[in-house]
Amino acid sequence: MFLSDKWKDYRVVDASGGEKLEYWGKYLLRRPDPIAVWDHKTEPRRWERVDAWYHRSSSGGGKWQVFNKRIPDKWQIRYRELVFNVRPTGFKHTGLFPEQAVNWDWIAELIKKADRPVKVLNLFAYTGGATVSALAAGAEVCHVDASKGMVTWAKENVAASGLSERRVRYIVDDVVKFVKREIRRGNKYDGIIMDPPSYGRGPSGEVWKIENELYPLVSDCMQIMSEQPLFMLINSYTTGLSAQVLKNVLTMTAVKKFGGRIDADEIGLPIESNGLVLPCGISGRWYK
Repeated sequence: MFLSDKWKDYRVVDASGGEKLEYWGKYLLRRPDPIAVWDHKTEPRRWERVDAWYHRSSSGGGKWQVFNKRIPDKWQIRYRELVFNVRPTGFKHTGLFPEQAVNWDWIAELIKKADRPVKVLNLFAYTGGATVSALAAGAEVCHVDASKGMVTWAKENVAASGLSERRVRYIVDDVVKFVKREIRRGNKYDGIIMDPPSYGRGPSGEVWKIENELYPLVSDCMQIMSEQPLFMLINSYTTGLSAQVLKNVLTMTAVKKFGGRIDADEIGLPIESNGLVLPCGISGRWYK
């Protein structure tokens, strides 16, 4: 398992009964997490002392119940030298997936070791966790997401980390269409990151279904990899999609064209109260 265990400003305190208890900086949040199928609260008293609790609605979505009037609309947390703006959203999320820190470290190490200019393409880039990490490591980054609001949030994270002067391009676009245009333009990248959703729509209503679109997208990405590519990272939170599937896709695309190696596994976060690990999706890593 790829374990994100280097955090200081974030930690999972406990997980039980389809929920998790987390510290985001100094604020304790209670959120749904269906992977926590066991029913055992190691520290039951802490569950009643939260600053905010997200309740799912039977009709879909949900809302936050705030207990601490001093909790701000948004605040910042750090990972190493990186700074991120977080806030509770209407979809239970906070704008950051902390389990991805282990991948941020992996990306940064490869970029630094390359000892040459590196161009990175971040697809389905959300609020830019990987973008910030790649910029801090010295890469030039193209950040692509279909949501204008998420791209704005990513810009705020880049600024918070003091990286606004680095070479970064922000694109609000459908990822599949953008990659096809990059093929026609002849643009090339040394590293490609993608975090595709299970299902989604582009800014013009384009429909994305991961089971239909993932392999063609990765295949297209092979045409925009440089002659000396460094890496490709695929993340997924899709139920039923295994790490072996990502390994198979990368074997039939990246390895077939460039050789190299693949590591594919679950990613996870340590649970502070009981020493267990909370699984948080899967990652497939190809590298030379």
